[in-house]
Amino acid sequence: MNIRPFSVAISDDQLLDLNRRLALTRWPDEIPDSHWSYGIPLDIMRKLASYWQNHFDWRVVEEYINMYPNYKVEIDGIDLHFLHIRGSGPKPMPLLLPHGWPGSVYEMLDIIPYLTTPEKFGGDPQDSFDIVIPSIPGHGFSSAPLKPGFEDRQAADIFVKLMDVLGYEKFGAHGYDLGASIIGLMCLDYPEKLIGYHTTSPVIPVLTYQRRLYYQKQKKNTLLIANNGIKKKLDMLTFLGRKPQTIAYSLNDSPIGLAAFILEKWYLWTDPPSGDLLKHFDKETLLANVSIYWFTQTINASNRYYYEGQYTKWPGRNDVSKVPIGVSLNATQFHERPPKEYVERLFPNVICWEDLKTGGHFVATEQPELIAKKIRSFFNNVNQYHG
Repeated sequence: MNIRPFSVAISDDQLLDLNRRLALTRWPDEIPDSHWSYGIPLDIMRKLASYWQNHFDWRVVEEYINMYPNYKVEIDGIDLHFLHIRGSGPKPMPLLLPHGWPGSVYEMLDIIPYLTTPEKFGGDPQDSFDIVIPSIPGHGFSSAPLKPGFEDRQAADIFVKLMDVLGYEKFGAHGYDLGASIIGLMCLDYPEKLIGYHTTSPVIPVLTYQRRLYYQKQKKNTLLIANNGIKKKLDMLTFLGRKPQTIAYSLNDSPIGLAAFILEKWYLWTDPPSGDLLKHFDKETLLANVSIYWFTQTINASNRYYYEGQYTKWPGRNDVSKVPIGVSLNATQFHERPPKEYVERLFPNVICWEDLKTGGHFVATEQPELIAKKIRSFFNNVNQYHG
């Protein structure tokens, strides 16, 4: 296949258009002192909008992305964007590292040096990785499949073909959220390809398939805890799973509407005890991810995964994956923290299970050095497991 170099280069006209739209924002009203009860607060959005318009420098974002080797390749009709960074060691392990939703390849950039050059951070170059970070089809710089029925399983097929094109017969993987769903299905469909799989979202894709099978046999209080823990995610599944096209007109036309939609997820799923999202992520990181969705106009395509996910052909009840699994639980009380035995119904070969007691849904962006350390530790255990 024709792999070609790629550089992110948003035109000046697009930057001017964004600035004009920000200046023309028509702000809604707000109930006083409602904080986050009704959604993202007006004062937060006004401050972020001002920063986005007057201080945020998109060219710095471009420079950061382009400092790593970027490529595109056509696979199954998708113009797939990916970063491919070689490790420093004598025999780096290939590692597939997809992002989640609503995120992008940008959120994975900070973790790269910890995995490709661990010796710079007190590690061993023997533990380095060749990193492959794809933009999930319909997200960011990868084209959107304009046909019904494209969902996580087709994305998994494309990623396996990408790794084959790059010459990796077997590889490791780390993922969360949508990336975890894609890799989880990959573990079921292509177990011979996976050396091991590390995740901070062990409930995906178990969430969709196994929730009722497990909890119907448990005590009532366990069921209540589980239902409360995943309610926020199920609300989003229901919301976007019905008519994603309807909200797309607003999100694709208003940068402030898009930012509010995305940043609310970053807040709710980080669940900051202080209530201050900016204590966990800087404004540049948050607005870089929003800007990628804005400039590429991919929010509708990314949202369609929730609609198509309703019709995903999940495995039969007896299907399981024997791929070695490593789990690092973040500290949020969102939906990431299922019981171990719940995950083992679909992935019985869990060889590492650890509670990080820190971080939220976007923990790889929040604490990249910590997650890189856990990834390296897990794959060292995988090697020992295989003798």
